[in-house]
Amino acid sequence: MRVLGIDCGTEYTGFGVVDLACDDQLICLTCGAIKLSRRDPLPRRLSTIFVRLGEIILEHHPDNVAIEDVFYALNVKSAFKLGQVRGVAMLAAATAGLEVAEYSPLTIKLAVVGYGKAQKVQVQHMVMRLLNLEEIPQPADAADALAIAICHLHTSATLMRQRAVVR
Repeated sequence: MRVLGIDCGTEYTGFGVVDLACDDQLICLTCGAIKLSRRDPLPRRLSTIFVRLGEIILEHHPDNVAIEDVFYALNVKSAFKLGQVRGVAMLAAATAGLEVAEYSPLTIKLAVVGYGKAQKVQVQHMVMRLLNLEEIPQPADAADALAIAICHLHTSATLMRQRAVVR
């Protein structure tokens, strides 16, 4: 299974594509961040996110897309902008015919670190270890996107095992 994780943001939108190999090894195919200019009007920034995510989807052919639920915003205006970025990310996935899974920050931290209140640095170190990377992915938004993808892969694997036991 291959998952595109997206860490939505109004300045940087992180992305990471992770494969779950047959031997349950996690493999990072790509990661990075879409940097947006604050000078650009919001519609142009949203278009940039949509186009770039579409290119990533076309290049890496993920089976699913996973994003983080909105959990905190400094103010209502920030929350609306973040919601618009999330909507564009969902639209990019849906346009490509992909399902979108949403996870809370607590669920992501629990899946990656084993502790729902883990610090950002702990999550980054576990992402590095789980993917056998030489260093922590940069920028931090890329590491967060990889964590979201890993969360979805772990969750999906658990659900498949549970279904197998029920049968």
